[in-house]
Amino acid sequence: MSHDTKKARLFDLFWTFCRIGPSAFGGGYAMIPIIEREAVAKRQWIPESELGELLTVAGTAPGGVGVNAAAFIGYRTAGVPGAIAAVAGITLPTFLIVFLLGIGYSTFEQNAKVAAALQGIHGAVIALIAAAAYKMAKTALFDKATAGVAAIALLLLLWTPVHPAALMAMGVAAGLGIVRAKERLGMRVQTERAESGGGGGETYYPEYYI
Repeated sequence: MSHDTKKARLFDLFWTFCRIGPSAFGGGYAMIPIIEREAVAKRQWIPESELGELLTVAGTAPGGVGVNAAAFIGYRTAGVPGAIAAVAGITLPTFLIVFLLGIGYSTFEQNAKVAAALQGIHGAVIALIAAAAYKMAKTALFDKATAGVAAIALLLLLWTPVHPAALMAMGVAAGLGIVRAKERLGMRVQTERAESGGGGGETYYPEYYI
């Protein structure tokens, strides 16, 4: 890759995530549908099959999921400079927006139109998070075991005071335990949704062995 091409790629990363950054209202998960559209569908920086795994790592690592996802995608695309460009792009507009809101909030917090606008944003954020959850579920829930773990995790989050970090550790333990149990029983171990083979009509099941 030539020097000019690298500079163009870095600018593309910065500008793309700079436009994604303002969608952070309501948290990083609201960015996921936009990240999927821009980084996967339009620019194909990462394949769609890897998006779920990337978001899983981004969500469990320290920091915001949107910033972490930007760092991972930037690194996959252009190494360390790409990660820096993506993180700078996604954080700069958020910083500027929060800075300006902080200056004007005390003046407009009682304004009925401002309150109504924030209520509308809340509703849109819920839709964005729901869309992100649906896209992740399509790739992450591929058999009864993964669906069962997700259902149990949801019930624990809703009805118990378990900490999310403890819940993720329990998920890791459950996944390893299920894989080992299936191997001992001689069952096929599948860790990703089945993909159609190219041209032969066969189905390929990625396998994992400990």
